[in-house]
Amino acid sequence: MTPPPGWYRDPHAPHLERWWDGTAWTEHRREPALPGPPVPVPTEGASGRAKAIALTTAGVVLVAAIVTGAFVLREDDGGVDAAVTESVTPGTPSESVSAPSADAPAVVEDQLNGITLPLLDGWVRPQYVVDDDVLMTTDGTYDCPGDPGVCRHGLVMSRTVTDNDETSPEVLAKADISEAADAAYDRDLVGTRPFGGIESHELVKAGPVAVAGRAGYFVRWRVKTAAGPGGYVQSLAFQSSVGTESPVVVRYVFDAGEDGPPLADMDRITKGIRSVADTGGGGVGSSIGPTG
Repeated sequence: MTPPPGWYRDPHAPHLERWWDGTAWTEHRREPALPGPPVPVPTEGASGRAKAIALTTAGVVLVAAIVTGAFVLREDDGGVDAAVTESVTPGTPSESVSAPSADAPAVVEDQLNGITLPLLDGWVRPQYVVDDDVLMTTDGTYDCPGDPGVCRHGLVMSRTVTDNDETSPEVLAKADISEAADAAYDRDLVGTRPFGGIESHELVKAGPVAVAGRAGYFVRWRVKTAAGPGGYVQSLAFQSSVGTESPVVVRYVFDAGEDGPPLADMDRITKGIRSVADTGGGGVGSSIGPTG
């Protein structure tokens, strides 16, 4: 089931509504209709949760508010999101991710924040993903070790920080990491715990890093869960070099254990982030990776 054509909250611009034609987002946007703003389509909570909805969840919930709604759908073909469970809504893979040309390097593009990220071996563009913020996932799924559902071993996503006036990358990264860990490994959008919940966490590393020629900061946690091997969560914050130059947070969610992606991929992806306006190959960020 998919929602009918209509105006819904724009995942990239919460102050606007965007036209859904019944199968995909269009480029038509407008100011919210009175008397109030539309009810947003669920997108992993306010910052975009790194979760795929448990397989036991089914159907569509439509919350009437003008002509908009909130939807939670089920997928039965295993094509759900990342290393944790996440709601699956109608639509296409992330609109912020553009397929490269045949002769271009393997990258994904975040058009909103004006950056590209390298698509490493073992990583694919998102499919059946609720949130436009999701940039890439590991290939394939597995049965979640806790509550029923399907999970993926890794996910990388980005979001623009618009809910406060903070610009310090260090402050933003430190503030985001706890929410990132909870969204990834604690409780999903329907209240289930695909990993049995978080039992503890420890700081692995943190420090300044140059990203696409801009000063950034990252914080990485090792999370232990009640079921399964747990995982690693990283919040990376920096300022975009395009548009309003708003701060950007890139989240990494990697399962631990032999089946999880190489932890070094976090550094490789960070090092390979480029500005779309950078014709020189990435600037300072091309030669400096996370330290600490």
